[in-house]
Amino acid sequence: MDHGGHGMTMDLPPFTLARGLQWSPDPFFLVACLLGLGLYAWGVVRLRRRGDTWPMGRTVSYAVGVLTIALVMCTGLNDYGMVMFSVHMVQHMVISMLSPILVLLGAPVTLALRALPAAGRGRKGPRELLLALLHSQYMRIVTHPAFTIPMFIASLYALYFTPLFDTLMGSQVGHIAMMVHFLAVGVVFFWPIIGVDPGPHRPGYLMRMLELFAGMPFHAFFGIALMMASEPMVETFEHPPSSLGIDALSDQTWAGGIAWAFSEVPSVLVLIALLFQWYGSEQRQAKRKDRAADRDGDRELEAYNAYLASLDARGR
Repeated sequence: MDHGGHGMTMDLPPFTLARGLQWSPDPFFLVACLLGLGLYAWGVVRLRRRGDTWPMGRTVSYAVGVLTIALVMCTGLNDYGMVMFSVHMVQHMVISMLSPILVLLGAPVTLALRALPAAGRGRKGPRELLLALLHSQYMRIVTHPAFTIPMFIASLYALYFTPLFDTLMGSQVGHIAMMVHFLAVGVVFFWPIIGVDPGPHRPGYLMRMLELFAGMPFHAFFGIALMMASEPMVETFEHPPSSLGIDALSDQTWAGGIAWAFSEVPSVLVLIALLFQWYGSEQRQAKRKDRAADRDGDRELEAYNAYLASLDARGR
């Protein structure tokens, strides 16, 4: 491992590539993923023990989302991501665009609010602290489109096209911090758009689609910029290990292609999910109106008919 002028590099032996991915988990992400799955399972079990239900689709979505994080950070992909721009870009795209969508569709905050016990009058427990965070000024700021969209874009251009990326890649702590940042930015960007959990900002469905399309094109432009470059643009990946037999510029072109193509994946997933959410919302609203009409004995319709009758009588 070299911590010199070209960032963190690893001289991976040829047989490692030939034999496929090796088990090389990042301890931080491994513990975080196991803890996230364990806490979610505890919440689901707690609800079922008291007779409440929890949608299986949410559980599956959350579990798959956490497993995608584990896939890119807790396997040999993480080792190759330190020396190959294309593999690193796969990590970035998955952990910032695919994993957040799947995790948010799992509604972990809603599950926590339903599963955590109330602390009682005058006391503050985990549930009360979570509610306070959801309604805080901080959450209103970090989930507002004026913050999330610029942050989503800056995470690409301000990071890869400045020396900051090489600095972060020069240490394990820096690399972990960068990946956590990617995940956090993805969560706060997609939360107001597709999130099932309650949040400070919940715009209408058309506005959510506009927010989605406001950020996605910049990923495509970023990928095209990498593909069209005539020389390596990131110092960390200028000298890949000779054992891999790859060219830095070709690897950068692949990285740009991945960033460009991957920008379409979350757009399709989010649009499909939004359409289902929109349809479900309309169905629930129609059922509420039907129940209200049943309770009121169709008083609104009777009042309208009486109004028409009064107009007819007045005309006569």
